[in-house]
Amino acid sequence: MVIAIDGPAGAGKSTVAKGVARALGFTYLDSGAMYRAVALGALERGIDPDDGERLGELAWGLDIGFRNDTISLDGKPVEGRIRSPEVTVAASRVSIHPQVRQAMVKRQRELIAAGNYVAEGRDIGTVVSPDSPLKVFLTADETERARRRAADSGEPVDEVKRAIKDRDRRDEERADSPLRQAEGAVYIDTTDLSPDEVVEEIAGLARERGVA
Repeated sequence: MVIAIDGPAGAGKSTVAKGVARALGFTYLDSGAMYRAVALGALERGIDPDDGERLGELAWGLDIGFRNDTISLDGKPVEGRIRSPEVTVAASRVSIHPQVRQAMVKRQRELIAAGNYVAEGRDIGTVVSPDSPLKVFLTADETERARRRAADSGEPVDEVKRAIKDRDRRDEERADSPLRQAEGAVYIDTTDLSPDEVVEEIAGLARERGVA
């Protein structure tokens, strides 16, 4: 069972997905962290983030796991390391390669099949689990998304806004699993909503639909 939450960078996916998982007693699955783990593995091995063939081989061979809210790479926790600016940039490049996405989608489906998850990303409702009983597409005004990211990273808002525009373009234009609203997904604009309000809305939808 999976509740699928998709959307662009800065829409509030991680915060909301964690909150919904806690509210419903589900497990939180951060698909983006999996691509960050591949990027970290590539950087550690000196693999070019644009080398799709070698990255595909790496992605299929990596042991990426979740325990509670902690992600591990080859058995070692990597949460802090995968949030570095270097890995963030590399992950955006790594995630566009079809072989990498195929490997991660397979792993995500295996996890979802084994339990109850709230999964967030950019293709959960369209590719990973299109039959999810509850699909949500979160978004927000571009300036607000940049403000949120800047608050977390400490970078200037204008710089973050440019980076978000670039990331949105890559996500929407990539040939494999482009970012888009899944058919039947509930659209929620979080610009003027608090995280708690969004969590309450999604948890309420889950209960109404008998998902939780």
